[in-house]
Formats: sequence, C-alpha cells, structure tokens
Amino acid sequence: MELKESLNNGVRTLFPGYFALVMATGIVSIAAFLLKMGPLAVLLLWINIVAYAVLCLMLLARLIWHFPLIVQDLSTYARGPGFFTVIAGTCVLGSQLVIVAGKPAMATALWALGALLWCLVMYAFFTVMVVRANKPTLEVGINGAWLIAIVSTQSVSVLGTLISPLAGSWQEILLFSTLILYLIGCMLYLMIITLIFYRFTFFEVQAEKMTPTYWINMGAVAITTLAGSILILNASKWSLLQEITPFLKGFTLFFWAIATWWIPLLVILGIWRHLVKRVPFIYDPQYWGMVFPLGMYTVSTFQLAKAIGVSFLNVIPQVFVVIALLAWIITFIGMLGHLVRQLSPAWRVKPRTTAG
Repeated sequence: MELKESLNNGVRTLFPGYFALVMATGIVSIAAFLLKMGPLAVLLLWINIVAYAVLCLMLLARLIWHFPLIVQDLSTYARGPGFFTVIAGTCVLGSQLVIVAGKPAMATALWALGALLWCLVMYAFFTVMVVRANKPTLEVGINGAWLIAIVSTQSVSVLGTLISPLAGSWQEILLFSTLILYLIGCMLYLMIITLIFYRFTFFEVQAEKMTPTYWINMGAVAITTLAGSILILNASKWSLLQEITPFLKGFTLFFWAIATWWIPLLVILGIWRHLVKRVPFIYDPQYWGMVFPLGMYTVSTFQLAKAIGVSFLNVIPQVFVVIALLAWIITFIGMLGHLVRQLSPAWRVKPRTTAG
C-alpha cells in the first residue's frame, strides 16, 4: 500500500520538465556514437527507451487522474515551459533512433507525435501567457526554462531533416517545414534571451533561483546550431537549400558563437552559486537541463565542423563528450538515489513506540 501511495504521489507531483532526462540521455548517446563509443551509445539508447516509456505512462496517468493539475502547471510561468521537454524528448529520442540505431521508420512516428505536440503545447502555453490576468513582473516571471520552447522547435526541425529521405515526393515539403521551424526557433531565441539577459543584468539574482535550467541559455543555441548544420549537410536534396547555404552557414556559425560565449559565464555563475553562496548540490530533475546542453554542444560542434569544413573544431567535441558523460553519470546516480529514498520504506524514518 505504501509503495502504491508513493507511485500515485509521484504521478500527481510529476515535474512537467522531467522529459529533460530523455533529452539529456538521447543527446549524450548521440555524442558517444559520433565519437566512436558505439557500445556506450547503444546502452544509453536502451536506458532512454525505458525512461521515455515510463515517463509517458506517468504523464498519461496524470492526464487521466490529475488533469486539473496539468492545466494549473501549464498556466504558471515557472512550470509551464517544462511541457516543451515532452516535445524535445520525443524528437531527440527519434534522432537517437536514426543515428544510433539506424531506425528512421520508427523515428518517423516519433516525429509525427512531436510535431503534433509542438502545435498543441506551443500555442496553448503562449495563449495562456498572453490572455491571463494578474501577470507577474519580469523579474519573477521569466526564467531559463522558457528557452525550452526553442529547444522543442529545433528538435522537430532536426528530426524532420533526418527522416526526409523517407518522405519520397513529400521530401521538399518536409525540408521546407524543417527550414521554417529552424527560422522560427532562431526568432524565438532572440526574443526570449533578450528578456532573460535583461533580467540577469538589471534585477537582483538570488543564488537559490539560479537553477541549472539557465544552462538552456546555451543549450537552445547549441541545438539551433545543430538544426542549421543538419540542413546544410542535407542541402543537396533540395535546390532552395543549396541557394541559401551561404546564409545558413553564416547564421548557424553566429548561433554557435553565442553558445560558446555562454559557457564560461554559466560556469562562473555555477561557482558563485555553489562555492560562494554555498547552495548545496542536491538532486533535482532540473539538473538534466544542464546535462542536455553539454551533450548538445558536443554534437552541434561536431556537425558544424563537418557542415562548414572547419576541421580544427573537432577537438572541442572530443573534450566535451567526456564532460557530458561525467555530468550524465553523476546526475543519473543522484536520480537513482532520490528514487530509492522516495520508494523504499526502509529509508523512511518511523516514530519509535514505547511499551508500558
């Protein structure tokens, strides 16, 4: 009974952004595969399939039994953006199936699901944010999680481009769609990051609120770099992509430069948070929002080097893949420990009873 109550409580309180686990595991697996760590990449693929299935079941159960809580979460500035991880997780797993497993047909179904979810979540979330009353100030309302909207958009673009060879006569339409999604993601990043940077520099930043999701500041431009690089690498499949390749190369390199600029600042802010302000390292699902950008920067740099023919950039993925793997292992161990403490009665402190 106690285990059942714990599981039900886990479903009821499921963090909307928990699909960042799938995002992080998928992109680290792809990074490992591209850098010749095939067995490790396959192991991470199987872990990711299990994680995705479990999270989908939990989300479905929450939709059925706790739908008002879903609506409540979607309507909040802090938790609402977390639903974009469902889209990104779905499409990153699809990309993993294409690159690591060589299963583009299976990935096509995930792309269709991801595209549908993108339409639903994107317009539901921003409609709620626009029409709601009693809006918070910018200082309270904006956070790094908002950039997952860009990550989800670019993840649909990346997977769509990867499966485009299966589209037959629809290939040009699919590539046009992925190009448009890439540009929409670029537009959204430039708008949202302006608000976040303004919040960083003109409002007080509390160490406790400097959560790992701010690494999405970098992760969102890293996946934008990846989306552009994949389009460049597939330019031969459509004449329009060939014509605008110079533009794509410049724009994609621009976003990679932004991603690179963010990394030292985010490391410094992390040191300030944990070493100066002494905020303890305690497992939180938001830490997957830090692992994902590290893996994505690895993959995006690898593909950018290939797309623009700059081979000396290849040294960066060789270093960052190790950092991303270490971050994944540490976070995964922390998650397992957290789950054990939540589900095992042996970890619960029970009051002592005295006789007579």
